[in-house]
Amino acid sequence: MDTPKSQKLEVIIPAFRGHSQNFLMVLNGISEEDALKRIDGRTNHIIWMAGNFLDMRYAMGNVLGLHEEFEYRDFFFQGKTLDENFNYPELQQLKDSFHAISPLVYRSLLDVSDDDLDKAFPMGMNIDFFPENMLSFIGMCIGREDYLCGQIGLMRKILGYEGMKYDFDDDLKY
Repeated sequence: MDTPKSQKLEVIIPAFRGHSQNFLMVLNGISEEDALKRIDGRTNHIIWMAGNFLDMRYAMGNVLGLHEEFEYRDFFFQGKTLDENFNYPELQQLKDSFHAISPLVYRSLLDVSDDDLDKAFPMGMNIDFFPENMLSFIGMCIGREDYLCGQIGLMRKILGYEGMKYDFDDDLKY
């Protein structure tokens, strides 16, 4: 495993890499048609969930100093509500964006310093036990990714797919 410059990220780095694997495995075999299905008109569809996952990756990149633009940002920024009138990108387009941003964010996570992680990053949460700094924001993004993979996993089952297989790709280094 790569060693981060900051010891504060010793838990985040494996989580990030694990989420990269989970994201690809949980989407494996989902058809484009099924990726747009909602349950009783009440759930988000898999495309929205995958796009929101990517919004987290791009948000982490931005806070870490990357200037990459998520081309589908207008659909997903900050958990924007699903709008059935939108023509959402295809699952494959989102996977392509995932492979573009993830190695850049991973490298930035390895290179960030403790001083940078301690920098204020106002989120307007005003919670006593939650410091509003870069490290907390990155932790929130990691938590959201975990949640979204779980939601997609549940949708797999509801749509009649097998549960996610844990076939880790040793060659995926982010």
